[in-house]
Amino acid sequence: MSKAVITTKTDVATKKVAQALAKENGFSLSSLIDNYLKYLIFTRHVRGYAPMPMTPKLERLIAQAEKSIERGEVSQDFDSIDDFLDDLHS
Repeated sequence: MSKAVITTKTDVATKKVAQALAKENGFSLSSLIDNYLKYLIFTRHVRGYAPMPMTPKLERLIAQAEKSIERGEVSQDFDSIDDFLDDLHS
């Protein structure tokens, strides 16, 4: 089977991290990209990652929750819903 060359552009940091992750798992970056293209053809399903940025309000809520956890202001673990409801009503 003959091979074709595909040229694509990405930022330097993305490339370096992707290469390192590929190497850690025993692959070349080229083989991972080739595998993704084959997956795309086989499944006809495009997958991507587009994280939603956290809002300042969400960041504040997470910080408050982390502080509550550090202070031990969280409920115990429950073995059943009945235990949870008993604790909630007490």
